[in-house]
Amino acid sequence: YAPMDEALARAVVDISGRPLLVWEVRIGREKVGEFETELAPEFFRALTSKGNVTVHIDLLRGENAHHSLEAVFKAFGRALDRATRREERAQGPPSTKGRI
Repeated sequence: YAPMDEALARAVVDISGRPLLVWEVRIGREKVGEFETELAPEFFRALTSKGNVTVHIDLLRGENAHHSLEAVFKAFGRALDRATRREERAQGPPSTKGRI
């Protein structure tokens, strides 16, 4: 989860070898400044496809488009950080199938 003022986003990353993006984000504007908001899901589609990762992103609430997008990217950064950390207690790869 990541807040940005009134916006709140959730992101989950699974480094699974299976590319998938679940994008539940609605931004009420076509642009934030010069940034075209439709490019955000395109970025994540390319990342999941080329990175062979599964990513779920949900915008739980947000009125300001800038705050909403910032919360989305912040939540993703936090989720990616968690997904790439080594678990001290785990033996072997962080996967239920024994490999990544």
